[in-house]
Amino acid sequence: MTTVTRPPDRTRTGVEERVWAALGTVRDPELDQPITALCFVTEAVVRDHGPAGSAVLVRLRLPTYFCAPNFAFLMVADAHDAVRAVPGVTAVEIRLEDHFAADEINAGVAAQGGFAGTFPQLAGGELAELRLAFLRKAHLACLERACRRLRQDGWQVEDLTRARLSDLPASPERDSLLRRRADLGLPTDHDAPLVVHDDGTPVSADDLPARLRFARAVRVSVDGNATMCRGLLETRYGVPAADEHGTDGASAAPSPDEEDAR
Repeated sequence: MTTVTRPPDRTRTGVEERVWAALGTVRDPELDQPITALCFVTEAVVRDHGPAGSAVLVRLRLPTYFCAPNFAFLMVADAHDAVRAVPGVTAVEIRLEDHFAADEINAGVAAQGGFAGTFPQLAGGELAELRLAFLRKAHLACLERACRRLRQDGWQVEDLTRARLSDLPASPERDSLLRRRADLGLPTDHDAPLVVHDDGTPVSADDLPARLRFARAVRVSVDGNATMCRGLLETRYGVPAADEHGTDGASAAPSPDEEDAR
């Protein structure tokens, strides 16, 4: 039996490393950060499960006892699906702890009953619309960081309507934006416009200031919520606050001309 309580080092191999890597692909839907970076994963136990493969137990925690059940359900379900897809894993149990709806969520995910089946009194349907809303928020936050990067490189705000993805230098901002666009099915080819609406259509010069203001508001909200959640987790469990630069594509220093987009 192997217990993983922190990210594995580069020498770790096998199912253990693949399980941790899979958990790293699961993101808090509101904060758009990996649950591993947020210290939501407290334990991953890999046990031999006979000739067929391995059984994995993962324990999760959240910053507060009353975190919204829909957010919690998304993370538990996504963690289950991510670990279950790991080669060599034949059985998975994801156990959310210290949450008011933990028993219902754990049972619902294990039974693959869906959110509506688990919380019929709360759900008007499955979580596809909620997931889409958070993917769009994540895209906007990444778009704002990408535009801020170009502004730091000397681009003027009014020129951003002609910017293409190829204009973004290799950077965390570029990688994060491309990943979010792929998640939404938006174009990711080099010649695709950088600043687009939710449906992928280019933003016009007239609409650009409003789009950038909205994107900045979303990015500030996401970053602020992440900082608050880290603080709550530290207060609740004594977990040292992680480096805030763990936010995908986040830039520590604001653009000197950032206010021009207001």
